Amino acid sequence: MARVLLTGGAGFLGINLARYLLAKDHDIVSLDIEDFAYPERDQINEITGDIRDRALVDRAMDGVDFVVHCAAALPLYSTEEIFSTDIDGTRNVIDSARQSGVQRFIHISSTAVYGIPDHHPLYEDDARVGVGPYGEAKVEAEDICFAHRDEGMTVTVIRPKSFVGPERLGVFALFYDWAKDGRGFPMLGDGSNRYQLLDVEDLCEAICLCMTLPEDAINDTFNIGAKDFMTMGEDYQAVLDYAGFGKKVTGLPAEPAICLLRLLESLQLSPLYKWVYETAAKDSYVSIQKAEEQLGFRPKFSNKDALIRNYQWYLDNLDAIESQSGISHRTPWSQGILKLAKLLF
Repeated sequence: MARVLLTGGAGFLGINLARYLLAKDHDIVSLDIEDFAYPERDQINEITGDIRDRALVDRAMDGVDFVVHCAAALPLYSTEEIFSTDIDGTRNVIDSARQSGVQRFIHISSTAVYGIPDHHPLYEDDARVGVGPYGEAKVEAEDICFAHRDEGMTVTVIRPKSFVGPERLGVFALFYDWAKDGRGFPMLGDGSNRYQLLDVEDLCEAICLCMTLPEDAINDTFNIGAKDFMTMGEDYQAVLDYAGFGKKVTGLPAEPAICLLRLLESLQLSPLYKWVYETAAKDSYVSIQKAEEQLGFRPKFSNKDALIRNYQWYLDNLDAIESQSGISHRTPWSQGILKLAKLLF
């Protein structure tokens, strides 16, 4: 049994990973600015606070064998919050881990580091060109991790595709809300692009592999995503079919729609940010060959499986969800003016 520190332990990935590791009898420490408000609260060691507080991070590191660094300020936060949390906070956590003699440090990055690429699939050695403050901060946070790896620390960097599953809301809640109310769903472009997703359970399995495999296999950088995915139109249509109202995905001319979304974002009338709408009509998938070969990673869920599983969790928890709103992955984002557009589909 290992003692594992999860930064962002009260977040969407954090709670799923905590549950996954508790089932394997690990000792869990959660460090998060939010309370760990889950039934498993009495099974973990909770430290409530900010990863930008170095003294608090040092205290959380006591007796820790592994660190999984999930905490991040997401794209809807201010630029200042994103940079200070995702860059300065990451530096705090990995510096503290190294000073404390932590065996392995697993940094959860993002495929947002690849920006808006001109080819697919994407490989781990492709250029990193982060789009917007979030993407830029993720690139710099990786550089901090790479520097520590170069100095002899065992550091895994995981770049997951957008992942869904129990507790995931955020931008996906908008789609699920429309589906459960018997509405169709607009899609930028004709939906023929391939857009890879990932089930959070598969991501937890990849992280666990990086905790248990030999050091020479995991001291590296890995893309993690679904193995089985189709076109964006087909995968999202599967949720509408599951909803049972006979509704369809409706394609929209991409360029005019993107221009409108840029305007709405600038006026703070839409929750959709640049990296979402600029990539939604394009192919977006990574090669997971390296993770398959070095980690033995075998994802269980297809895009369709992951989306439907997340949608059913949404339906099962609707009463609690409808009272929430925020800017994290664990809360539904305010739809803004897009709530009016729902009436057209």
